[in-house]
Amino acid sequence: MNTQHADLLITNADLVATVDEARREIPGGWVAITNGFISGLGGVHDAPPLATQIIDARGCLVTPGLINTHHHMYQNLTRAFPPMTNAALFGWLQTLYPLWSVLDEEGAHVSAWVGLAELALSGCTTSTDHLYLHPRGGGDLLSAEIEAAQDLGIRFHPTRGSMSLSQKDGGLPPDNVVQDDDVILAESQTAVERHHDRSHGAMVRIALAPCSPFSVTKSLMIRSAELAEKLNVRLHTHFAENVEDDDFSLRMFGCRPFEYLRDVGWLSDRTWVAHCVMPNHDEIQALGAAGIGAAHCPSSNMIISSGIAPIIELRAAGVHVGLGVDGSSSADCASLWMEAREAMLLAKLRSGAGAADARMALECATIGGAGCLGRLGEIGSLQIGAVGDVAVWSLQGVRFAGAIADPIEAWMRCGPISARDTIVHGRTIVRNGELVSTRVDEMLSIHRRIATKMQRLAD
Repeated sequence: MNTQHADLLITNADLVATVDEARREIPGGWVAITNGFISGLGGVHDAPPLATQIIDARGCLVTPGLINTHHHMYQNLTRAFPPMTNAALFGWLQTLYPLWSVLDEEGAHVSAWVGLAELALSGCTTSTDHLYLHPRGGGDLLSAEIEAAQDLGIRFHPTRGSMSLSQKDGGLPPDNVVQDDDVILAESQTAVERHHDRSHGAMVRIALAPCSPFSVTKSLMIRSAELAEKLNVRLHTHFAENVEDDDFSLRMFGCRPFEYLRDVGWLSDRTWVAHCVMPNHDEIQALGAAGIGAAHCPSSNMIISSGIAPIIELRAAGVHVGLGVDGSSSADCASLWMEAREAMLLAKLRSGAGAADARMALECATIGGAGCLGRLGEIGSLQIGAVGDVAVWSLQGVRFAGAIADPIEAWMRCGPISARDTIVHGRTIVRNGELVSTRVDEMLSIHRRIATKMQRLAD
């Protein structure tokens, strides 16, 4: 008998998909978590430890917690906003910038809380956020959303985003939502010094994230890369998002987005980019050789007609391909499960029916995201010593009738589905499909008040 004692034991799973280096799949599996980290795994022939808390996963698939690698959480305050529901990228941005310009600490906090709660319901245990909007007088928005993540118990990788190229200088955003380069860099360093945790299993880490070529200066891109090197943190930006993005780069900089990324010193394994829809074959090979990560955002890419990212080719070249739900005003539904399914379907559509399957989608949603965030072996897989971040998925009921041969394919092909249980660092965040937090109604009420006030600015 196993005499060890765990804090939490998830047991009797139909299948445990570890997504470890060996891609072990354990029928009848169990996972033990102690002090927030995985302390044991086994199958029907392995005696599990005693545990303070037991979760019976009978009839369920158990996977690593999913990882969201690109989001703009404040945008859920303008979700499905009519003037931009049929607009392309540049058009809807210019429609919404004036509304977003009133974002403050309360708005940042409640939008992050709601956004992270929605992600947790979809089995997400780690999320980043690209907070590039810092209106004058808005306060410390980054700290406000970190407090929301801490309240919910979600592992959080927010980025200190920025915009410095306003309309008067040839960019897209209005003057009142951009900042001076020196201010951005100083506040970025302060954010890292205040919040970035370098320890194994850290719950909060910070990255630097100038928004995009059409909203920041070339100098800021260069200096951000230098600062990230000095502080040893990661870099994030939008990249090769669509034809408009390509055309802007050619017009403003005389080169393609890839050449611009290389010229400003971002072609490094410190970088992960969002979207990556438009790279050509040679650029894909160079991105892979550099060890770059790419946040694939299928719903957003479809809803604003950006195109289909070449994720099969990117993965083959060595790029860490993760998934992102993107901002709610372009994707509107923050479900990592849905993004994984759409990633699989779009890859089949672009590269052939045999090019992608459910296991590829699961890898993108887990270890692909871990690669983007520089945390392979720590998050995104179930192995001893990794964090105790786990998603439990029920495979029972009408939606799964007949889907008995392969639990992973059933999980991805059937549905739609939300997580039954979401566990972060050994703590249950979602239980039986419902958030554990008692603050849901309170936060939704605050969110509705702020969203109503913001959207009335368009009247």
